[in-house]
Amino acid sequence: MIIGSVREGRFGPTVAQWFVDAVHQFGQFELDVIDLADARLPSVITGEAPPEVTALQPRIAEADAFVMVTPEYNRGYPASVKTLIDWYVEEWRAKPVGFVSYGGRGGALRSVDHLGSVFSDLHAVPLRDTVSFHSVETQFDSAGRVRAPEECGLAAKTLLMRLLWWSTALSDARAAHPYQT
Repeated sequence: MIIGSVREGRFGPTVAQWFVDAVHQFGQFELDVIDLADARLPSVITGEAPPEVTALQPRIAEADAFVMVTPEYNRGYPASVKTLIDWYVEEWRAKPVGFVSYGGRGGALRSVDHLGSVFSDLHAVPLRDTVSFHSVETQFDSAGRVRAPEECGLAAKTLLMRLLWWSTALSDARAAHPYQT
């Protein structure tokens, strides 16, 4: 799971913690959480990868699936997410990508649409079933608990079932026939 926002005062960790709990409850995934605020990837892409990029590379490469927890900034996804995507290419190929988005009235769905196009071009498989928190500040209480746990839990379970299916199918396919572009 990747927490995409790096802004001070961000709501991403709250949404991410809720999803971590949903993943644990689902019980079918080994979870690795990458917080881009901690990763501190440089935004200037150079010919030689700096230590921050090489340190993160094995975690991206070894993953069989991804979930991007992302807000929407100015009708798009955060620059930190684009930086992450651009530092790696082969690591995304033939792997499913799910989305947990959060924001204002639109729930960051434009961000998800944009990311779907980018991941498709990288030969990843963006999933259409998403979890989206519209007017996110009203969806969680002051302790960070989601206010509609049944509804949100169903959305998370659907996303995780799709992610499990695609990650299994694509992992088996990559093992039998390495993916080539």
